Amino acid sequence: MIAEAREALGTLNGIGQTLPDPQLLLRPLQAREAIASSSIEGTFVTPQELLAYELEPSEPNSKSEKRADWQEVNNYQRALESGCEMLSQVGFSNHLIRSMHSILMQGVRGVDKSPGEFRRGQVQIGSSGRFIPPPPEHVVALMDQLIQFTKQTDDELDPLIKSFLIHYQFETIHPFSDGNGRVGRALLALMVYHWHRHAHPWLYLSAFFERYKDEYIDNLFKVSTTGNWTEWLTFCLHGTIAQAKDSILRCNLFRSLKERFHSRVTKPSKRTHKLIESLFKKPILTIPSVAAQFNVSYPTAKREIELLVQLGILQEIKFSYPQLYTTPEIMRIAYSDHPSATSSS
Repeated sequence: MIAEAREALGTLNGIGQTLPDPQLLLRPLQAREAIASSSIEGTFVTPQELLAYELEPSEPNSKSEKRADWQEVNNYQRALESGCEMLSQVGFSNHLIRSMHSILMQGVRGVDKSPGEFRRGQVQIGSSGRFIPPPPEHVVALMDQLIQFTKQTDDELDPLIKSFLIHYQFETIHPFSDGNGRVGRALLALMVYHWHRHAHPWLYLSAFFERYKDEYIDNLFKVSTTGNWTEWLTFCLHGTIAQAKDSILRCNLFRSLKERFHSRVTKPSKRTHKLIESLFKKPILTIPSVAAQFNVSYPTAKREIELLVQLGILQEIKFSYPQLYTTPEIMRIAYSDHPSATSSS
């Protein structure tokens, strides 16, 4: 299974490096990761909502407002991106982990639970205390030991196996009062990326963990109660293979769709093809956002959008203000659970 996982990851990294713009695949993968990881914790946001929020992000008026959910998921993406940038500068460290947590908790539920700081109180997992993490006075020492383990270079552990061991240990230490699951899953993506020397962090496991949420939680618990490492590692390797192959499929579908989009245009303006390219990174837009993107007037931006609507590339989202336009085919490939079954030819 390790060999199969390595092969799938190598293929994914190779395909990613052949893209003219890696963001073509990276942006939707990271958005999907943010949505899935947050969903595991009970925050449910649609891709359309998240992308629309990113056009005009703003602080919610209250933590119960739907906008708070959008910001929470958007924070996850920003924490992931920030962690990736910091990793190249400082490597794995408690500073990196605390910084990611601080971004994750900015302005949302849990902001009162010491963003960026290790917990100072006892916590439990499950209403009945199914699992009790270590007392707070041990957290700093345990995290220091965990960071030291990430820096060991003389062990014979496969990088994937090492990543899965650390993910378990991080969740077991539960160093923060809130947000441990999301920070831990973001770190897992960064570990696989860093230790496999990938060009970008291509692998994200939250969609697999969400699909098999009960197994994910139970397998973590079994390591703590019975020392069943094999079942946990096997589960993670299954996820790695599945998600790597899934991302390879999406990448190939994106490339094919991009060619079809360009071929539909017979009378382009000097901006049309650039606008089509940008849709793969941001598949939701408004007339003002296009005007700002190309530094053109509102009427000119409107004509560009209307052309893509006529070609069946863009579609207006009804009952929204301001007017929103989306690309259904890109959205299906990026966010559908079965992209090959729903994407059109």
